[in-house]
Amino acid sequence: MNPQMELVAITLDCPDPLALAAFYQQATGWEPHPKSDAGFAGLNREDGLFIGFQRVEDYRAPSWPDQIVPQQLHLCFKVTESLDDAETRLLQLGATKPPHQPHGDKARVLTDPAGHPFCIVVS
Repeated sequence: MNPQMELVAITLDCPDPLALAAFYQQATGWEPHPKSDAGFAGLNREDGLFIGFQRVEDYRAPSWPDQIVPQQLHLCFKVTESLDDAETRLLQLGATKPPHQPHGDKARVLTDPAGHPFCIVVS
């Protein structure tokens, strides 16, 4: 039998865990973890997946698409709305849109308020 692993958590470094958790909570609708605080915050998805945000002193945001400060992690989210509508909503929440968009009409690359790149794709 082959070993099996199930992904149960992802943690992102950031300067302000509560602020970044609030961004992703508004973007995804996931529930805030009840023990979130200024040093470590998290969100729970209904199926048990957890995304955490940990404070890092002297945090340096990724400089995507160049690798002066590597991205180290790239999240991808399926959206149920159009890419244009999802992009507009996420930009209003505090995301930014880098000029480099390598996927044409198939996906959009945005960065969260701490600078982590992530993609949105139509489900």
